[in-house]
Amino acid sequence: MATINKRLDGYQLTTAEFTYRLPDCPTLLQIYPWQKYDLAPGFPRLPDFLAFLEQKLDGPLHSARIASARLGSPNHAVTVALF
Repeated sequence: MATINKRLDGYQLTTAEFTYRLPDCPTLLQIYPWQKYDLAPGFPRLPDFLAFLEQKLDGPLHSARIASARLGSPNHAVTVALF
């Protein structure tokens, strides 16, 4: 029931896929998925997680792909290149 209340308050299921380079082999990329309910288009929870992720990752971020699903409307996706 809490999920329905969040969605009615404007929260959308947000999925982010972070791609980063492995430090010992920079030509290889690793993917880290993240999924939470967040408010689009500003995504206020995403910057805090991104700061945490940058501290914990073994290598530098390569790119991020963000998608969200709004109640009763088509999904949309955004890709951000960070290199």
